[in-house]
Amino acid sequence: MASFKFSYQYRLFFLILLFSWVIVGCFLAFQYHREKEFKAQLLNEQLQLINREVAQGVANGKPIAECLEGLAQPFADLRVTVVEQNGHVAFDNSLDSLPRSNHLSRPEIAAALLNGWGYTVRRHSETTDGTYFYSAMMRDGMIVRSAVPYSMPLSEMLAADRGFLWFMLAVTLVMGVLAWVASRQVGMTISRLNAFAKRAERGETIYGEEAFPADELGEISSHIVSLYSRLQATMADRDKQHAESMRQQQEKNRIKRQLTNNINHELKTPIAAIQICIDTLRQHPTLPDAKRQEIIEKCYANSQRLNTLMTDVATLTRLDEGGKSIEMEPISLRKLVEDVEAEFPSSLPIDNRVPESITVHGNHNLLSSVFRNLIQNANSYSQGSMIEIDADEAKGQVHVAFSDNGIGVPAEHLSRIFERFYRIDKGRSRTLGGTGLGLSIVKNAISVHGGTIKASLRPEGGLRFDFTVKTEA
Repeated sequence: MASFKFSYQYRLFFLILLFSWVIVGCFLAFQYHREKEFKAQLLNEQLQLINREVAQGVANGKPIAECLEGLAQPFADLRVTVVEQNGHVAFDNSLDSLPRSNHLSRPEIAAALLNGWGYTVRRHSETTDGTYFYSAMMRDGMIVRSAVPYSMPLSEMLAADRGFLWFMLAVTLVMGVLAWVASRQVGMTISRLNAFAKRAERGETIYGEEAFPADELGEISSHIVSLYSRLQATMADRDKQHAESMRQQQEKNRIKRQLTNNINHELKTPIAAIQICIDTLRQHPTLPDAKRQEIIEKCYANSQRLNTLMTDVATLTRLDEGGKSIEMEPISLRKLVEDVEAEFPSSLPIDNRVPESITVHGNHNLLSSVFRNLIQNANSYSQGSMIEIDADEAKGQVHVAFSDNGIGVPAEHLSRIFERFYRIDKGRSRTLGGTGLGLSIVKNAISVHGGTIKASLRPEGGLRFDFTVKTEA
């Protein structure tokens, strides 16, 4: 069976309550004793007046009985005793015969011999077999002692004021209520902090919690929860970044595997064609010159295709593995387009509308490859089309629009034209000498420059490429 355990709030409440009760109890005992002592001294002073008058009368030669007769007695059954210095009783108004016992051992008489006066609050008398309040005085070689029976009226007179007891009880109740309020607030904070610690130990996700009280303990608790929440957010971001990094690494590995497989596949065709051409020349040395030249041209075309493929693969590898180390410099975008345009036949219509004022921050070779591949793509697949290149600058970026009015591509292929080795018409692409990597190089080069690119179909026919690059840093 599980043992019952009080919560911290109740333990703290009982501890504060016990502490307050101890303080009140000690104060009450001290005050009660002090009040009784005060009343006893007050009674002693009254009896000492009687003792002094009796002693004064005896000193004046009056008999003791005569002194008592003329004495105003505020107490009923007042007992007066005269004791000699040797301890023998010389007079006692409450006895018919004097006792023979020595009274020097009585506490009040011993105190009177030592200090001149003394009293005993409650003592049993061996002589009368009663209980008295005694008050004694040493005067002129004799001890005068008066006594009052310790009856119910005297006991009530010497008792402490009960009103004070009720007042202290009310104070105790108030302290108990205050202890409950204080312990409840602290206990609730501790309980909530304990619940938070258990949730944190289980690794639960903790978001904005209910506000703690506006005190020092509440502020400490709020700081702890806030620190844990920030730590959780940091760890979540770290895990997210790690997962994204792993995903990117896996994607990169997948692309590399795919690239390797595609390269192997793409290499087979030109290599096989070159091999056939060489074998034909070797096996038929007497071929006519025209036929021999035709075979050599085919061999050369396939070797050029092979060289273009290896160049494109090297460019993609450079972009994948060394994008951050590529040197950047200020480049006039219009001048770069003009240089690329000069590489193509003058019969290819290119309308360069890029303003001369635009300068971008980039790599000259990569940006040249972007426009070169786009122009080659437009010229190869939309022969006779008009190419238009526009650009404008805004918010630290240059937006470039490259469009042609050719045949375009089917809409279902538009989202995949930037994939490596993706061809819409594989047979036609190989015939034109394309590697299937041109648009993939374009996308990666734009990405290295911190931009994005997208393709869309023009309503009037043809393709439009929109991409961005950063302006000069």
